Amino acid sequence: MGETGTLYFFTGLAGAGKTTIGTLFYERLKRVHPDAVLLDGDQVRKEGGDHDYSTEARKRGGLGTAARCRSFTEQGLDVVNCNMALYREVRQWYRENVPNYREIYVRVSMETLFRRDKKNLYTSGVKQVVGLDLPWDEPDTPDIIIDNDGAETPQQIVERLLCFFGIEGEGS
Repeated sequence: MGETGTLYFFTGLAGAGKTTIGTLFYERLKRVHPDAVLLDGDQVRKEGGDHDYSTEARKRGGLGTAARCRSFTEQGLDVVNCNMALYREVRQWYRENVPNYREIYVRVSMETLFRRDKKNLYTSGVKQVVGLDLPWDEPDTPDIIIDNDGAETPQQIVERLLCFFGIEGEGS
């Protein structure tokens, strides 16, 4: 078996910028690691047809994605996973079972989430919104915290992440 890949796990609330930043990071990572894989929580849920948002279903889905990520990294692939991962136990599973796990917490203020609200989650009055009326376990041991309230562009954040993780390559 070859070298183990790295999992770059972008976590945070809906609308924090996980997918935007994670996708830009993935595009840059692919220049150095062409076989890198991108997984987005919304896309994975859509592909799986999972519309059950209960606590147990969310945990099952999170652990299922975690096992998928581990499988990819065991094959030597780098993975960029943009996913809320609401529960500490799911993120802990990643830490304990994926050797090259890197957690990036994309943190944003509630004020910014209400202002951005691209998915109309925070201002529509919808119920069962994580961070509003559903609790979540805020990451307590991320490798890096990215405050994404607008002080930096997504591209600037990606440059900082590439430097932080020591990723060199074309355009870096």
